[in-house]
Amino acid sequence: MSTGARSDVALHAEALGRELDWLERALDLRFAAHFGAAGADGGSGAATPPGSAVTWPPPPELPAGSALAALVAEHVLGVPERLVLALALAPHLRPSALDLFFVKNRDFDRAFTEFGGARAKYHGGFLPTGETAAFLLAGDDLAMRIQALRLFDSEHPLACAGLVHLDGGVGSEPQLAGALHPGAETLQRLQTGVWHKPDYNARFPARRIVTALGWDDLVLAPDVMDEIDIVRAWLREGPALMDAWGLGKAVKPGYRCLFYGPPGTGKTLTATLLGQDAAVDVYRIDLSMVVSKYIGETEKNLATVFDQAQSRRWILFFDEADALFGKRSATQSSNDRHANQEVAYLLQRVEDFPGTVILATNLRANIDEAFARRFQSMIYFPMPDATQRLRLWHSLIRDPDRLAPDVDLPALAEQHALSGGAMVNVLRFAALQASREGSGRFGAAHLRRGIARELRKEGRTA
Repeated sequence: MSTGARSDVALHAEALGRELDWLERALDLRFAAHFGAAGADGGSGAATPPGSAVTWPPPPELPAGSALAALVAEHVLGVPERLVLALALAPHLRPSALDLFFVKNRDFDRAFTEFGGARAKYHGGFLPTGETAAFLLAGDDLAMRIQALRLFDSEHPLACAGLVHLDGGVGSEPQLAGALHPGAETLQRLQTGVWHKPDYNARFPARRIVTALGWDDLVLAPDVMDEIDIVRAWLREGPALMDAWGLGKAVKPGYRCLFYGPPGTGKTLTATLLGQDAAVDVYRIDLSMVVSKYIGETEKNLATVFDQAQSRRWILFFDEADALFGKRSATQSSNDRHANQEVAYLLQRVEDFPGTVILATNLRANIDEAFARRFQSMIYFPMPDATQRLRLWHSLIRDPDRLAPDVDLPALAEQHALSGGAMVNVLRFAALQASREGSGRFGAAHLRRGIARELRKEGRTA
């Protein structure tokens, strides 16, 4: 690690250390006020009467250039916001700061209800919840508690900027029962000064997709490219254009597209290139991590993605979207009712999302009509014709010297109806076969065997 990197880490660590020191002083004051003369020894002495608010120590001055100082200034965070953020950070950076919450109520031989706290599977420390934050800020003052609730409103900077979030999906439990977490990007930024892009994991069931290809590598019919150019125009200047034409109030934010057509025709590549063109990240939702047989879990998993993407210019890409956005059916059982509720929830989240959502499916007919009416673009990706197939062959085989003299690409393009994705598989197989034989070129026999394999997978013959 370079000296510059070490000094940057030391700067960010100093800022976080000062903030956590301040949090510990605030916690000491809250406990002293809460337990009053009885002291914080686990006794059940009377708490301080409502109205006797704690006077917080002034927040620390943060070193200039630290990520925390920049974050506080950027979002104009006051004392309550900074305390909640520090509380969320504590289990990750200074877990011992929360050990005082382990004190027990001796009258009931259990933890104090007002402290909140979530159970961890492996972590031995105290995990704060929204209830913990409310206790810190308000104690048992009901009016102050109600004021503290606004910090978790979706429009508040803490939530809409993804600085902290509460676990959702707690059903009929109190709204502050969810565990309190710092945003993954926020945690990374405050420690290193570098924005972290969310990674694929159980808490974030989406993966950022990128490509080394460009628009010249995408071979589509002119009318399809014209439709794609409309989406590109929206991503570049859509909201500003709507305001300029006086449509800003009438047009809902966000853009919703449906890409449909046979597999391998360029739907995923197009979505990735749209993000690359607009300099925004494209996240493909992993449906295997989203869909759950348990009631409410699918919606909870999707909420995780939508909530993190809410304040960012991401493109959310749902491949094989009919697995989630399929047609609703007549309600004949509780399972039907649950499935229909999932579709209704998705409809609401997609329609309210201020960014761009792209759904891809092989069969348009499988998508619920309620979604279809809300798409701004519905783009069909057909199988390439012979002219387009020849362009694809030439685009994929960039080095003509790799072709043996017996290869007739125009004849292959004319004779075999393949998608671009199938052609890639053919060339991969042909390269492996040629390499096994010690040849440095694609031969006609190699390509024909590869084509035959692809056609068999589709139930066709060469």
